[in-house]
Amino acid sequence: MATVSFGQQSIKKKSNKLSTKTNHKLRIYQVMIHLWGNTTQTNKINGTLEENGVGKFDDFNEKALKSISDFGYSHIYFTGVIRHATTLDYSKIGVPTQNALNIKGLAGAPFAVTDYYDVNPFLATNPENRISEFENMVARCHKAGLKVIIDCVPNHVAREYESIAKPKGVKDFGENDDNKKAFDPQNNFYYLPNQHYTSPITKNGNASVEIYHEYPAKVTGNDVFNANPSVDDWFETVKLNYGVDYQDHRKKHFDPLPSTWLKMEEMLKYWSKKGVDGFRCDMAEMVPVEFWGYVIPKIKKTNPSIVFIAEIYNPNEYHNYIKNGKFDYLYDKVGLYDALRRLMENKPEANANHITKVWQNESGDISENMLRFLENHDEQRITSDFFAKDPWTAIPAMTVAATLHNGPLMLYFGQEFGEKAMDEEGFGKKDGRTTMFDFWTVTEHAKWINGGKFDGAGLSENQKRLAQFYSSLIKFTKDNEAINNGQFYDLQYANTNAQGYDNRLVYSYLRYTNKQKLLIVCNFSQDKSYNIKLSIPDHALELMKINKGKTLKIIDKTNGKNIANFNARESLNIELPALGVVIYELK
Repeated sequence: MATVSFGQQSIKKKSNKLSTKTNHKLRIYQVMIHLWGNTTQTNKINGTLEENGVGKFDDFNEKALKSISDFGYSHIYFTGVIRHATTLDYSKIGVPTQNALNIKGLAGAPFAVTDYYDVNPFLATNPENRISEFENMVARCHKAGLKVIIDCVPNHVAREYESIAKPKGVKDFGENDDNKKAFDPQNNFYYLPNQHYTSPITKNGNASVEIYHEYPAKVTGNDVFNANPSVDDWFETVKLNYGVDYQDHRKKHFDPLPSTWLKMEEMLKYWSKKGVDGFRCDMAEMVPVEFWGYVIPKIKKTNPSIVFIAEIYNPNEYHNYIKNGKFDYLYDKVGLYDALRRLMENKPEANANHITKVWQNESGDISENMLRFLENHDEQRITSDFFAKDPWTAIPAMTVAATLHNGPLMLYFGQEFGEKAMDEEGFGKKDGRTTMFDFWTVTEHAKWINGGKFDGAGLSENQKRLAQFYSSLIKFTKDNEAINNGQFYDLQYANTNAQGYDNRLVYSYLRYTNKQKLLIVCNFSQDKSYNIKLSIPDHALELMKINKGKTLKIIDKTNGKNIANFNARESLNIELPALGVVIYELK
């Protein structure tokens, strides 16, 4: 089994806490809300809500939220709140039904929004009171000391978008469109004149299917400018028009402001006024950066503390979306996640030095703005057969993701218990991902809920130890000012030729403030331990304001004990087990 250490001591022991006045690092817990609270064990392929069950707003009760807060999180990112296309029929309470040919799975895709001003009725105990139940959940979160993040889905909506909950005076998307024009800056959608849309699917699980008519066809959400998208496209969505003419060299028409800009601004203000503390903006780079530079300052005028997180995958656009788009944080997927995944999978091309290249070349001066993660709703589970298979391979990778810079850390529910996601749920295939599209119970996570006790009695001892590692790490990032607000210094270059230092599989760095200096060393090898003589260069000592000849105490951060004295001009001896992590404080 992989080593289960946090520092040089068992993860069962708590980390030594250092009280701080400031605490900037966001510690985000992502939940797929219709799955999180569901403990029904039926798990029938293509099962209906009645057969497989569904999670509710009310599942996030005081006991649940205390458990989440105690784990160390500061924010909950609720994925799938806004009403989206689903096969469920709530027409009796005035909710328009959706054609099953425009829906992925029976639950539907959370990003095929049918009403920007509404929430999913199936998440409410009483669907008619769904907005009130959402508001009450937000209030409970705030009372528990947790902030709330929801999705902003700006690039596309469901094919049959229709708002029944929009405030008085707000025009619906497409309401005033001239659908005879392929493009008009004041249209909300792009059209394909004289073409009929054809769905790529002919059936959808247990749902009855009727022929769907759309004429003229609208352009599909992932920029498919034809009337016959494939099943691998975002066929259930249509793309919103922000004044960019894609068929005329992406020419921009931003004066006067496009209708879509103003409507999205109204929507963001609406949820901000309901107490939402942040937005995770889906596929933000598919929306012009000029829009974000316009709208984010507008929303922050009404709520200066609200945060905007961009899902973005083009490193060439990172600085643009921070500096001109005014985003607070960006996904660090094409960068740190990819580099860490290669190491966790022990790929031939894996190299710890790639971590250095990530912060040097891709993020650089905006490293503090990068949100780090190892799992989310789009990515495969660590423990799945498609990834690392063994959850313990995540120890060094998760430590790096959590402590490399001051930016946010995000965990996906079930990650802390080694969820495998090797089920075939329906539209969600057996692909190592937890389904978004189906009604399902996430088995290992449900063991932790344990009928509402949240005591994890059904978890194995191995899972409990894994969860303790994650909780200890999250709390460590919370309680140490060098991790929250400190500077970063990469030690790779200074130890390339150091005795016992394999810089392909070992990564080391410093995090420091005036009051705290931390040394972090991670071993990504799954079977090799190292005896290292690690050097801290003069330049790093100077930045940390440590005299070159000074003798320092080395404190093991897992227990606060002095384990050695260290002369700053000498090398430091470190024993690093396979998949081991050492975190020392220099006093």
